[in-house]
Amino acid sequence: MAGLPSPLDHISVPLFNQKGVEVWVKREDLIHPEIMGNKWRKLKYNLQHYHHHDYSGLVTFGGAYSNHIAATAAACHEQNIPCIGIIRGEELNSNSNPTLRFAHQKGMQLEFVNRSLFRQYRDGESLPAQLANYYRVPEGGTNALALAGCKEMLTELDETFDYIACPIGTAGTFAGILSGVSPHTTLLGFSSLKGDFIHQQVRDILATYGIENQSYRIFDNYHFGGYAKTSAALISFINRTKQETGLQLEPIYTGKMFFAVWDLIAKGYFKAGSKIMLVHTGGLQGIAGFLEKHKKKILL
Repeated sequence: MAGLPSPLDHISVPLFNQKGVEVWVKREDLIHPEIMGNKWRKLKYNLQHYHHHDYSGLVTFGGAYSNHIAATAAACHEQNIPCIGIIRGEELNSNSNPTLRFAHQKGMQLEFVNRSLFRQYRDGESLPAQLANYYRVPEGGTNALALAGCKEMLTELDETFDYIACPIGTAGTFAGILSGVSPHTTLLGFSSLKGDFIHQQVRDILATYGIENQSYRIFDNYHFGGYAKTSAALISFINRTKQETGLQLEPIYTGKMFFAVWDLIAKGYFKAGSKIMLVHTGGLQGIAGFLEKHKKKILL
């Protein structure tokens, strides 16, 4: 069962009072303990579509630490859907890290393939014949049904905001929110990936789904070196934020986005009186793999 609507928590730290801004967090991480955050939103209508058709199962794609793989495995287990996860990296196995172990334990059949074959499968150039009647969910879960699910988040809001902030991976959640946000609200997206390509990626996804709202801004300078890269400053911020607010963040998406917003507030980007909502997209399952990879407990 999903915990909807997800809570909207007002948070306060001395910095916000100094700068005269109000900050809320949309607690998508509390929707479901295993299908948390934007992944629940993205899967909602995809799973409904699956049940309305005569598919043999569901197939999707992801990397070794994918939040999408973990959430899809949990959702399919909960709804008794046979599922296959095609994983990038032929050197991996179902015991390689906590994410893959979790997906395997939930009954997802994991198929490990090399990077070239992964791209072919992911991009729809080919799929094994035995998967012809499987419902295909893209890597990251982003498609039209996913965007519709993410857009619904806005219907739960009684407050109005000057800014809404969310992290960007595949840009599906960002696009879904933008499709429903008021033109009087600016959507801020924070890329977890290194490179300015994200701007074109966002333009492409908006064009694909016919989203014309231009009230947004993308930040590509808070990636801390690239996807899954971190720094001592980021880890310190995540730990301090947990102590000050009780919010658990992770270092791949939400930690970077929260860090960026705190930094922008400190630099005076938001005028006094601004109301800002941060979308906590979940992703907390990735913490176990992050800590295992670093061989020490560096997060509180």
